[in-house]
Amino acid sequence: MPVITISRQFGSGGSEVAARVAESLGWTLLDNAFVEKVAQGLHATPAHVQAIEERVPSLAERIADAFAFGASEIVSAPMHTPLPPTEERLLEVTRHVIHEAVARGPVVLVGRGAQASLASRADAIHALCCAPEDALVARVQARDGTAADEARHRVREMNRRRETYVRRYWHRNWLAATNYDLCLNTSSLGIDGASDAIVRAARARGW
Repeated sequence: MPVITISRQFGSGGSEVAARVAESLGWTLLDNAFVEKVAQGLHATPAHVQAIEERVPSLAERIADAFAFGASEIVSAPMHTPLPPTEERLLEVTRHVIHEAVARGPVVLVGRGAQASLASRADAIHALCCAPEDALVARVQARDGTAADEARHRVREMNRRRETYVRRYWHRNWLAATNYDLCLNTSSLGIDGASDAIVRAARARGW
């Protein structure tokens, strides 16, 4: 089944782009529902899953996780097994949710390293929504009503976490253009322009 992954810098409006792409193509969108599905697989709350995703574990914590849950144990454990929601368990269940979503039908996947997890698929379009930092900050300010300094801090911190997530698990440079079929500057293209470009690319493949 064809799939579109949309990675996005925090403040780029990538989630809005994804929603419009899914609507235009009539495909399933997995965005905020992504966290909820992962949480179901972990028997945890969405807030707990987000807390695990948004923190960088210490070396000691990562070693402890490795000893507590060996790789073979994690992979072989059924999705319904109520293991403690560690970072490693989170990654395994996230991969399961991604591949389950793709198997069920055409889907637009937002974030969660989907572009790396599905990098080898020939029936995938990988898009990156990005923008200059000042544009990211301005969007966060307008959306959340925060001061410029606070918005800039959030933009830098959230994007640092996303870069760390992709580098840690897939050993990739998150923002490298070679990881994507489309790199879209939402500051110059706008949300409509970026979503239209992705839809045109999908339709050019006969989707």
